[in-house]
Amino acid sequence: MSGAAADIAQNSVFEHVARAGYVVSGVLHIIIGYLAIRIALGTGGGSADQSGALAALSAKPGGIIALWAAVIALVIMALWRLAETALGRSTDPKSQGTMPEILDRGKAFALAVVYFGFAFSTLGFARGAGKSTGDQNSDLSARLMQTATGTVTLIVGGIIIAAVGGYHIYKGASRSFLDDLKGTPSDLVRRLGLIGYVAKGLVIVGAGVLVIVAASLSEPDKATGLDGALKTLGAQPYGVILLILAGLGIITYGLYSFAMARSTKM
Repeated sequence: MSGAAADIAQNSVFEHVARAGYVVSGVLHIIIGYLAIRIALGTGGGSADQSGALAALSAKPGGIIALWAAVIALVIMALWRLAETALGRSTDPKSQGTMPEILDRGKAFALAVVYFGFAFSTLGFARGAGKSTGDQNSDLSARLMQTATGTVTLIVGGIIIAAVGGYHIYKGASRSFLDDLKGTPSDLVRRLGLIGYVAKGLVIVGAGVLVIVAASLSEPDKATGLDGALKTLGAQPYGVILLILAGLGIITYGLYSFAMARSTKM
């Protein structure tokens, strides 16, 4: 069983399609950053998050076909991460002990869940039944806030989200993302990774803080995820400038995703 799984995981066609998942992620981040900038300039509405990006893509000529292709790429990326969870990363095996290997496999499993979630959301828009991520987050938060246990769960979830954002900031600032790439990255790739990870991390931290605040104040409308974090940023003093910078940072992460599609160790 493990031998068959290893053969599939090491199949070059499977790998190329899995790498396309990074391209999909890059396109979505660029669209989200673009939407954030439009909101900052007052020239666009909608949601500056994954659902907003998918809705914008679906409205373009050939957009539905692109979304179906994205679903396939994201599912295969998720399957690749599951294979990595079970077998480890074949291109960069760990030799420094059991704990680093366990942490790497746990990270691979978490990424598999994320990519399956992306694929499910994309499938909804490909079928013409996509829903706003912000509305879904707000509705779920409202249900959880009906009980003390649910409120605590929501606060813990906000802390975890903020911690994920903090990890992105650390990964960018420490340049540890370079360990994920093959060969010696160019200076351009290094700068894209540094700026992209830090910018995305700051926005994710903001989203986590909003969840915690929403739960503490029993205001589920505040817990709308990435879109809420960006729009809250835009409402602050010098918010237009801050939101434009955040949008540019997210676009930078999208560009870095294209480098990951080519050079990530898999």
